[in-house]
Amino acid sequence: MYFCFTWLLCNYSAFKLLFGSIGIRGKDVQTSEIKEDNKQELQINYSFQQDYLKRFYSSDSKIKDANSLEVRLKRMEGFFHLPITGILSPRIIEIMEKPRCGVPDVAEFSLFPNHPKWTSKVVTYRIMSYTSDLPHITVNQLVAKAFKIWSEAIPLTFKRLRWGTADIMIGFARRAHGDPYPFDGPGATLAHAFAPGPGLGGDAHFDEDERWTDGIRIGVNFLYVATHELGHSLGLSHSSDPNAVMYPTYSKEDSKNFKLSQDDINGIQLLYGKRNDSRKK
Repeated sequence: MYFCFTWLLCNYSAFKLLFGSIGIRGKDVQTSEIKEDNKQELQINYSFQQDYLKRFYSSDSKIKDANSLEVRLKRMEGFFHLPITGILSPRIIEIMEKPRCGVPDVAEFSLFPNHPKWTSKVVTYRIMSYTSDLPHITVNQLVAKAFKIWSEAIPLTFKRLRWGTADIMIGFARRAHGDPYPFDGPGATLAHAFAPGPGLGGDAHFDEDERWTDGIRIGVNFLYVATHELGHSLGLSHSSDPNAVMYPTYSKEDSKNFKLSQDDINGIQLLYGKRNDSRKK
């Protein structure tokens, strides 16, 4: 299972044509009434909508229609605490337009299936490659800070290795980079991480085609994304709490001066227990 921030480029003006005239399956769209130059744009945006719901709101249920697009939309509405209608709304489109992580959504803090976690109290990490956007020392400091944010809540110690194989391997890469989930250039997938386990388990990869920053300059706040991804590396999935670092969507404003929410803390402590105040670093 992998997790990634994705910028879903849905055009709002095209979707406005759908409001009030289309259910999730689009039975009532009268394409003959739509200008010819808008038809292709509508088809593209409808495809984004379908792909979004299929990717993030699937179900293992064998019940008939459990994975219809209307049912998936209702799941999305439920996750974000919206009225359950099964109909597109401006709020749903607004959410779809935001950058987000690629793991499917479930309510409140959540753990991956079978609750994978690190069993050692000392978890190692190694930074395999760097972005050209930031000095190496800055990346080192921001990764260490992201781990510290989590370690202040749980009795784990994170140790950086300079060589060899670590539990969590971290790096920047472009396009195909050795796992089943190639990056796709600027503005789309930002990063992904794997749940704790052997092999790729715990590893975190960041798309070098993005513009990474230290949170001061214009670009993607590396510390915020790293903290979110390392939450996945430790065993957390997504939260429906908009104040949580593990909330599925990313915004520039939320990434400023952030800290773990109580929801993030509850989730990570369910896996690893609490750190005594005297052991905080």
